[in-house]
Amino acid sequence: GVAVGMQYGMKNQTAVNEFILLGFSYGLQVQTLLYLIFLVTYIVTITENAIIIFVVKRNHQLQKPMYYFLGNLSFLEIWYVSVTLPKLLFAFWSKNMTISFSSCMTQLYFFISLMCTECVLLAVMAYDRYLAICHPLRYPAIMTHKLCFQLSILSWAGGFSISLVKVSFISSLPFCGPRVINHFFCDISPVLNLSCTDISLAETVDFALALVILLVPLVIIIFSYGCILSTILSMSAVQGRRRAFSTCTSHFTIVIIFFSATLFMYARPRRIHPFNLNKIVSVFYAVFTPALNPLIYCLRNKEVKEIMRKVIGRS
Repeated sequence: GVAVGMQYGMKNQTAVNEFILLGFSYGLQVQTLLYLIFLVTYIVTITENAIIIFVVKRNHQLQKPMYYFLGNLSFLEIWYVSVTLPKLLFAFWSKNMTISFSSCMTQLYFFISLMCTECVLLAVMAYDRYLAICHPLRYPAIMTHKLCFQLSILSWAGGFSISLVKVSFISSLPFCGPRVINHFFCDISPVLNLSCTDISLAETVDFALALVILLVPLVIIIFSYGCILSTILSMSAVQGRRRAFSTCTSHFTIVIIFFSATLFMYARPRRIHPFNLNKIVSVFYAVFTPALNPLIYCLRNKEVKEIMRKVIGRS
């Protein structure tokens, strides 16, 4: 009640042109430890994903749709961590936690765009596995270079378009204080809660679009894996069954990690969010998941593992 009163009381004051990111307000020792953890994670994430892109591009054995989409995912992950982590690392180092309104909206736009793109891309990858396992004879004729390119463009264009609608609604809201964002980057919920006007329309648009961009790909993924599972179980050869399972487990693991975190964060009403819990979940999917994804793919995929061994052996 007091916070709402403050917000409405400040309505006639000057509009906010910068925010303060609260980040992780702990003691110096904890801050130093977090800085080192995030710095190492950032370097590891960039390196791992760059290696995957390099290996996929340089090896003829990996010139397949599955690895084309994996290359897209790795490219996305590099930008995904680069939207939030450099700013956070700079804030740790310089103790300057301010961010201008335009920088905040830009960060929000690119973060949400890349997350929405990943939702669609994971659905595309599931559809690719469905065709490869359930329709192996027709697969080369259906999943052509042209279709791969079109599906990747669809993923990127869809993600960036939906985010544009979301962020244009949020950026048009008046912000007039308090200007402290209880987060380590500009995310939808903490930014929305700083507006000093009725945010129900922006909230409804955001919630509806979050459901569309999360649930439509999720339905495609569930349908694809349902068909894959029934096809694998009906296989008579144990070797074929094992091979089919091994090509899907890495992708399915990433899907579970990504969607469980994003559904928790974005597909529920805003006001009930406990912010410190938000920050912990955000660290998991915005910082650690992009570092985990290449490891999951490389450790759970025999083909990638063998090629990685050859590359390391050569060098």
